[in-house]
Amino acid sequence: MRLAIRRHVVWRAETTLALGVAVLLAALIVLPLLRIAQQALLADGHWRLAAAWTRLIAPDTLQATGNSLVVSLGGTVVAVAFGVAYALLIGLTDARGKRPLVFLLLLPLMIPPQITAMSWAQLLGPGSALLKSVGLAPAPGSSNPLYSPAGIALLLGLQQTPLVFLALRPGVSSLPRDLIEAAQSTGAGAVWRLRTVLLPVLMPGILAGAALSFVSCLDNFGIPALLGAPVGYTVLSTLIYQKLSGFGLSVLSEVAQLSLLAAALALLGLGAQGLLQRRWQGHLGGASSPYRVALGRWRTPLEWAAWGVLGTVLIAPALALLATSVVSVYGLALTPATLTLAHYQSLMADGMVRAAFTNSVWLAGWAAALTAAIALPVGYLVVWDRGRVTHWLAALADLPFALPGAVIAVAAILMLLPPLPWLHISLYGTLWIILYAYLLRFLTLAIKPVVAGLSRLDPALNDAARSCGAGLFMRLRTIVWPLAAPLLLGGALLVFLMALNELTVSALLWSSGSETLGVLIYNFEEGGSSGASAALSVLTIAAVLALLGMLQALSRRLPQGALPWS
Repeated sequence: MRLAIRRHVVWRAETTLALGVAVLLAALIVLPLLRIAQQALLADGHWRLAAAWTRLIAPDTLQATGNSLVVSLGGTVVAVAFGVAYALLIGLTDARGKRPLVFLLLLPLMIPPQITAMSWAQLLGPGSALLKSVGLAPAPGSSNPLYSPAGIALLLGLQQTPLVFLALRPGVSSLPRDLIEAAQSTGAGAVWRLRTVLLPVLMPGILAGAALSFVSCLDNFGIPALLGAPVGYTVLSTLIYQKLSGFGLSVLSEVAQLSLLAAALALLGLGAQGLLQRRWQGHLGGASSPYRVALGRWRTPLEWAAWGVLGTVLIAPALALLATSVVSVYGLALTPATLTLAHYQSLMADGMVRAAFTNSVWLAGWAAALTAAIALPVGYLVVWDRGRVTHWLAALADLPFALPGAVIAVAAILMLLPPLPWLHISLYGTLWIILYAYLLRFLTLAIKPVVAGLSRLDPALNDAARSCGAGLFMRLRTIVWPLAAPLLLGGALLVFLMALNELTVSALLWSSGSETLGVLIYNFEEGGSSGASAALSVLTIAAVLALLGMLQALSRRLPQGALPWS
């Protein structure tokens, strides 16, 4: 009788937790997306399909859509080319120094896009302090080659290369050694081995990486905004920004329609990837040992080439940024006479910078803490309690991260612009609306490490405690929490890192007093304060490197797969 009562109590507790988590995830993920559709397609209970169609075929919309597709597809090609090359070199060969190579390869994904655009523009422009100091700067008055669709696509591709690498790396590590050696022993040519063995294994990862890269290029705001604005090149994310910043809340319906278009393009990209992936899905079985290629006399040249490309992509723009931050006036060569720390000193004395730093740390800290708090019960219910509803909602949490950031920002405006029930206050124009958007956007980054880590741990302790009548919250406190704490910390640090430098969402939601570091860097550069923006960017990169070092140290203590690059 007591056992039956205990089982009933445990069932009630876990059911209550599952219902609470399901309601929370639905309110956080499903309702905002439905609100966008409602704003875009309905008005006073009537369909507004004609108005939506007029907005979608407007010349500026068609131009921005075409531009978005051009630079996103171009960026995807660049990302696939570099990502495949590095995945094969690191995962398939006996090249040396793989760990530091992987760390540097993943670094562009962690650098804010506005810093990437600004550093490259300051490297190759006629006012480059670095190139002027060595006599290699372009002629004064000449155009910067990056202020073009090709330049935007190139930088988008370089920044998204890590996504292709991460998606392809598992396929490279599972190449069937036995089949490849069998094909070689039968005299099969390289083309036959490529078509029948390598492509079925590698193509799903290539397609997954290409789809992620395409969606991330559509989402990017900082690179098209800084490189496209000087030449009047507009993409969907910058068009939404221009509409909101120029006309405010009076164009919410138009902005919602543009957001639906951006979301549709992202989902079409993911859908095409899924269809192609099923076509290329192979069933080759496991190999007794991973296939590796001995480079022989080519090892040293290929290693030098790999390090040289990364050095060019990372070190040269960073040096240009550093040079701009310590030269007295932008456009002068870096010499002992022009060397100064005035830009750093002015940042330290600027109250707006201190406020932006405080806002960014506050937002990133709360986003990390709240997403971790949600991820613990979600991970437990999905993996160890096998809750079907929670499992589907946790999978749905991937959607806001895949959608363009402008879509998430518009969803946050539509949800929090009306006064809150009972409180009768609006959170629009405050830090709280940015925090809400961060939770919506980054929740999956906290959930995935917990789900991946718990699925690799033995649930026997939890089952044994349950059979002895231990209540749900006792098991969460004494069993699940100690096992999941490192996973939660890893996910929280990743959310903190991404939120600290976020721009796309913040650029659409900030107001006076709620500036973030990403917004301030963008505003400095747009306002012509290149020295101040460069100095703040250098400090931001230093903070990113410190946080990445913490994550790398922590990854050695986590189960494999708990962090994206492990």
